[in-house]
Amino acid sequence: MADVQFEVAEKLNHFGQSGLLKHLQAIDPASAERLLNQINKVDLRMIQEIWQSASAEEAVSESASDRISRAQAPATVVRQPEAEADQQAWTDADSLGAAALAEGRVAVITVAGGQGSRLGFDHPKGMFPIGPVTNRTLFQIFGEQIQARCKRHHADILWLIMTSDATHDETVSFFEENDFFGLESKSVHFFQQGSLPAIDAKTGELLLSSVDSLCLSPDGHGGLVNALKNSGLLDLLKQRGVEHLFYHQVDNPTVIMCDPALLGFHIEQKSQLTTNVVRKVSPTERMGVLADVDGRTQIIEYSELTPEQAASEDENGQWIFWAGNTAIHVFSREFLEQLAEDGCRLPLHVARKNVAFLRADGTMVKPDDPANPNAVKLERFIFDALPMAEKNLIVEGNRDREFNPVKNREGADSPATSRAALNRIAREWLAAAGIEVSEEKSIEISPLTALDAAELSERETRDLMDEIVIQ
Repeated sequence: MADVQFEVAEKLNHFGQSGLLKHLQAIDPASAERLLNQINKVDLRMIQEIWQSASAEEAVSESASDRISRAQAPATVVRQPEAEADQQAWTDADSLGAAALAEGRVAVITVAGGQGSRLGFDHPKGMFPIGPVTNRTLFQIFGEQIQARCKRHHADILWLIMTSDATHDETVSFFEENDFFGLESKSVHFFQQGSLPAIDAKTGELLLSSVDSLCLSPDGHGGLVNALKNSGLLDLLKQRGVEHLFYHQVDNPTVIMCDPALLGFHIEQKSQLTTNVVRKVSPTERMGVLADVDGRTQIIEYSELTPEQAASEDENGQWIFWAGNTAIHVFSREFLEQLAEDGCRLPLHVARKNVAFLRADGTMVKPDDPANPNAVKLERFIFDALPMAEKNLIVEGNRDREFNPVKNREGADSPATSRAALNRIAREWLAAAGIEVSEEKSIEISPLTALDAAELSERETRDLMDEIVIQ
């Protein structure tokens, strides 16, 4: 331990962490060992470089503004079908994706590291009850979709669920208590995203959350790349012959899991990264958008756009920033392997936040000045992979059908709007099957009953009504 401490002391001094070294020397051996284990996982050179560059905010802002001025609407988009030829292209893509599913070449990634705090729900967000009648949870809806997809395509689909320190244990227990929602436990794999330390904004020193622990926070959805590699799941996917990963975030109950058409377009175009987008309802809607900048597809966050920029139009009078990001993607496994090289090729982003920390005298400090945040936090974003792909594809989704997320406690993208969407979709499917239900009733259709309107229409009405929940 003495040799390790000497090596760490040299590193801490060299990279401007002398305060942390003094703290290590002052605490008991057991606490010091726990803290050393965390410090040894931190790239101190990277931390120092990021803190030094974080002060150049003006240059960063100018760079972002310049990038927006060069942005154009995405040049290559598969739009929603209108003409007969368009519909045939979607039908062909659906068949191609279905074949890939049947051959076991597709797996699912669900990003589920967040808590439901913004919803007033003190549990992993995937456990949030969203079914309009039965209160099925988000996890149950996804699990039943995968189970139904396996049955339809006679497929074995691996489900990879990325958790965080905050959600991992409770998520695993929830799946065990619910018998993995009808799936075989061996087909469900949980893996944790990594953590990154918070840095004092003035000194660049690592902040402490307690005597023996750094202030750590999840490394963002871009942490997926390292987490897949470090967990051994990239190797498992290769061994199992999985070539394509359907990716989605945990907050959207109407996502079409393993959408065969989306998969089919991805495969047909030999895309490394395919993204589902929807048309924004207004220029200033709070959604990141896909745009082309210097011939490369990128995400531009809504917070980067002024209202005037968000409403800018091209020469045809169409919005430039129309293509809202749904966080639904298809990745090629080989592309994820490339991103994982050299400790992850995705860049780190800096955010200035107020972070509670332990001061040198042992007192806890809880800064609350929004104008002068005390800390720098770091994270990676998965959409930064877009410009790194030599071949990517954008596919327009059906917003009403596919994108009804649960993000806010009230208002837009809330449990109320999401439940209303599930109810509306069920009503539309029943109407297509010739079954009318009073508008006053709430309806819920399990994915195990039908994955889509066409499948529902094929069911015998008498058996069907036994499975549908109406209240």
